[in-house]
Amino acid sequence: MVLSTELISVLLYVSPLAVVMYLYLRRHAKRAAQHAGVLRESVEAGLNEPPSLHPVINPNRCIGSGACVKACPEKALGIINGKGQLINASSCIGHGACRLACPVDAIQLVFGTEKRGVDIPQVQPNFETNVPGIFIAGELGGMGLIRNAVEQGRQALESVARTQDREGELDVVIVGTGPSGISSALAAMEKKLRFVAVEQENSLGGTVYHYPRNKVVMTTPMRLPMVGTVKMGEVSKESLLEFWNGIIQKTGLKINFNERMEKIEQTASGFEVQTNRQVYRTRNVLLTIGRRGTPRKLGVAGEEQPKVVYRLIDPEQYRGQHVLVVGGGDSALEAALAIADQPGSTVALSYRSEAFGRVKPKNRQRLDEAQAAGRVQVLLKSSVKEIVSDAVSIEHDGQTLSLKNDAVIVCAGGILPTPFLKEIGIMVETKHGTA
Repeated sequence: MVLSTELISVLLYVSPLAVVMYLYLRRHAKRAAQHAGVLRESVEAGLNEPPSLHPVINPNRCIGSGACVKACPEKALGIINGKGQLINASSCIGHGACRLACPVDAIQLVFGTEKRGVDIPQVQPNFETNVPGIFIAGELGGMGLIRNAVEQGRQALESVARTQDREGELDVVIVGTGPSGISSALAAMEKKLRFVAVEQENSLGGTVYHYPRNKVVMTTPMRLPMVGTVKMGEVSKESLLEFWNGIIQKTGLKINFNERMEKIEQTASGFEVQTNRQVYRTRNVLLTIGRRGTPRKLGVAGEEQPKVVYRLIDPEQYRGQHVLVVGGGDSALEAALAIADQPGSTVALSYRSEAFGRVKPKNRQRLDEAQAAGRVQVLLKSSVKEIVSDAVSIEHDGQTLSLKNDAVIVCAGGILPTPFLKEIGIMVETKHGTA
């Protein structure tokens, strides 16, 4: 059979298109299978409940463009069956880049899920709570985006500045120095208010300060009081903290580091804010603290020593040391594994339960391999009893062990601020998948 010239021409045009379509569909099928695998692992590990603000994708509007997947630096989103889906919920930090990237407006950011509620304090449009004189801005109020937190801090301080009818030694006490706290403190300086800014950590940065080393942080242009418009895109944690510290040096902003707010009591003229150092009398309080709360401590003798910390920042600083990591979550396992990679280091991992629960399968597998290789000593059903200068005492299976020790890293989570908010009268609403 002799093919006609027209048919040959059609085949010449159609064949390359068919090859392209085949490769396109195969690539997308492979990607969908990978994303489905990540989702399956998250569900099996019990890590499919997002911690706070997260995206919900309307499948009726989603066109599966993948723009949201590309925009998410946490790799929390994927495309399955042609639709966007939250596949790695525990990694989502609610920065909202996915919502902005969606070309058909199919993404909404919400708090909580049907199974897991998230407590959000009730605040008015001027950021004042139901307790007159107490304001909330930033992550505690549900806004984790850096640009929006900065703007909320500035606006909240504007509202504080208008409350001139209360008396006190100070106009405002600002608690917390994340992006919102820094912005509000700069605004207080700009307005020449009498204020104090306290921070329980030894550095500013809020939640960003606790990110792993070299973690990429996403931000967008923002306007800072006394500084002006700042244009930033994707930057490392270290670069962002360096930027914040540069602003502190440039403006002369004073922050009281290592000062933890412990109590707020209402007085006839305002409030008394008690910290671990002193008591401040003020007519207003602006809470810009994060949602992670105060690190949960062990409550054992010797815990106050400098060698005891509550996060891992740089594994290399523990090179050649005897380290104890306490905890059973992903942060504890990842800390133990990172330190075990350092030359000359020995690592013990203590956890009170008989098995690790809500951890990623890959972390559990890596820990099993490290334990089998003798790189990590795993002590399940154990608890720390005492910490001394060169050792730790641990109760394990009815026996007391004494381990050589140079450093202790406690990864036991934080005490959420919800009970504190309720104690001072602030109304809190539990969100179950609502904005």
